Amino acid sequence: MRALRSAAAALALTALPALPAVAQDIATHIQAGDAARCRREAGEALEHFRAALAIDSMNYDALWRASQVLVDMGKMISSNQQRARRDSLYAEGLDLAQRAVRQNANGADGHFMVAVATGRVALTKGPRDRVRYAGTVRDEALRAIELDPRHAGAMHVMGRWNAEIQRLPGLTKFFAKTFLGASIFNQASWANAVDYFSQAITIQPENIYHHLDLAEALVDADREQEAIPHLERVAQLDLGCDPMDATYKEQAAALLTRIRQH
Repeated sequence: MRALRSAAAALALTALPALPAVAQDIATHIQAGDAARCRREAGEALEHFRAALAIDSMNYDALWRASQVLVDMGKMISSNQQRARRDSLYAEGLDLAQRAVRQNANGADGHFMVAVATGRVALTKGPRDRVRYAGTVRDEALRAIELDPRHAGAMHVMGRWNAEIQRLPGLTKFFAKTFLGASIFNQASWANAVDYFSQAITIQPENIYHHLDLAEALVDADREQEAIPHLERVAQLDLGCDPMDATYKEQAAALLTRIRQH
């Protein structure tokens, strides 16, 4: 009797449907793309995410990841001669992020990437045009946090949003207040910037970018001494998945030297 039950169980297992080969291929490409990004090989990562999208152009995980890598690649372009290339990378990154949100409106990563890519597109515009994008950046980052209260990336975006509003020059700040509305504009503060960056660090303490941006906000808020431990921490951290991490380390070292020379 026991042998019959064992045979029946074995037969039932063989009857279970296997994971479709297409789904396996997509998952394999996404896994390989993640691994490539964390080796800071953005081009290779993008190839894998594009391969996944070639199989299923509406795959949410591939869409927002491809958006992230396109933004990564844009950030690495510093030459004015390649400005058009950088701008096109940001524009495509925003398009893919928006497609991801259309596929899954309840996915925090999609909203996060819309915020990030919108912010990057804004940097290619003039001061007043940048302000027009600020509302979208804030709304998308807050939506990501609503969906995932421990989304460190969205926390970081909100930290930058507060810091960048504070850094606006007088006339642009007046325009921003008019465009965004006083109720939203008046919420921006150095204290909020520091708080959001600090929350990002609590969630991802090994992230170089969190520490650097917090340090820069502290310096701009006339709290230089509080920035020093974060800049020192950057020097101790290993490079992460962000292809800009080595550059961030250099920027942190330069800022630390400047503070100590005061």
